[in-house]
Amino acid sequence: MIAYQKDTNTHPLQEEDIDLLTDLTPTSQLIVWNDDVNTFDWVITTLIEICGHTQEQAEQCAYLIHFKGKYAVKKGEFDQLKPLCDAILDRGINATIEAYAA
Repeated sequence: MIAYQKDTNTHPLQEEDIDLLTDLTPTSQLIVWNDDVNTFDWVITTLIEICGHTQEQAEQCAYLIHFKGKYAVKKGEFDQLKPLCDAILDRGINATIEAYAA
């Protein structure tokens, strides 16, 4: 971004580059829903393989999904989460992408 700034010494306007900070807050979240069909092991394996979770992260997410009914397993931009959501759905696990409210 280019900004123009007047020099207080009688010089004409000077052009200077300004770095523009962008908001890096995630805008979406990938929600995995509980069901009575998929096993803990299948959900854990899916979260490890699709979302890149560690074993411990995947286990914690699976328990939260089970006890709360759903859980946001990943946050990010919609375009990044969409292929993950599709891959989870392809494995027979219910998943959606929702707007992220910080």
